[in-house]
Formats: sequence, C-alpha cells, structure tokens
Amino acid sequence: MNCTTCSDKVCRKSQTSCEREVFEKTEVIGQYQEQNTSEIVKAAAELVDAGRAGTLSRIEEFIEYAKLMKYQKIGIAYCYGMEPYAKAIETLLTDEWFDVSAVSCSVGGLKQSEVNDSSCTHKVSCNPLGQAEQLNAEEIDLTLVVGICLGHDILLNRNLKMDFTTLVVKDRKNNHAPLLGITK
Repeated sequence: MNCTTCSDKVCRKSQTSCEREVFEKTEVIGQYQEQNTSEIVKAAAELVDAGRAGTLSRIEEFIEYAKLMKYQKIGIAYCYGMEPYAKAIETLLTDEWFDVSAVSCSVGGLKQSEVNDSSCTHKVSCNPLGQAEQLNAEEIDLTLVVGICLGHDILLNRNLKMDFTTLVVKDRKNNHAPLLGITK
C-alpha cells in the first residue's frame, strides 16, 4: 500500500475503503471501543475537534492531554545537550501541578566501552536503556521524549512501559526541525 500515490483519496472524501488495506475493519473498530483506547481517542479529540486544531502549541497540547487523562507523574527523557529545555519543560509541568521526573541520557555514568565494545571514544555514553528502567521504576504515567538521538530513541521507546510521546526530535543540522530537511 502506498497512500501517497493514490489519486482517488476515497477514504478521506467519502469515508469508504479503497479495498487495499489488509486489516479487518470490524476488528479495528472493536479495538477503538476498548476502554483504554477509547479514553485516549476522546482526550485526543478534545485537542483538535470543534476548531481547536492549531490553537495550541505541542507543549500546551501535552499539558492539556495529561490533565484530560488524569496523569499525575510525568517523565522527561532527554538528551543531556537539551538540558536547558528539559529544565524549562519541568518548570512548566510543575507549575501545572504535575509530579515530574527528568532523566538525562547520561544517567548511570556508563562508559562508551561498556555500551559499545567497538567504540574508541572515552566519554560517558548515552544510556537509553537506563533512562527507560529509571522511568519504569518510578511508575511514571506519561513520558515526554526530548531530543534523544536516533537509535537511542528506538531503544528508549521499545523499553518504556508507560505511554510516551515525543516533543523534540533531534536534528542538529536543522535546529531540531526535521521537516526543514525535506527538500526537492
């Protein structure tokens, strides 16, 4: 399937199927009706329905969503190079009465050679597995990912046991705005 090459767009225009999908529609609808999924869908809809789309920044959406979902303990998994932003985010969240745990990628102070035996760098390693373990142990409700390196973000996300979303994607070349890298 490649929706970008479809010229009909019947799924958007008439809410009908193009008949190319492989999932069972009734099964997917049933999944949306499960309580934990329907709560997320309803909270997300609050942020975009009734003309609200585009009226909130991503961090404002995050705060409102967390309140709608009644999350109390918020994690911030961040790259050490983004610590000033992580501190600012922590302040915003604590001002909104959330309990915040901000965990740096350097947590545990692991050596590069302990994480990557082919590394010849003698510095502290990023530790996305340690970040995930720390946030899991603290029983965080929702984690905000801030500027974790590609690959490390995959390991972090794979090992988090709570809901999470990304606020900042690291793109050093484009000032952390990866869409700027999509050019013709």
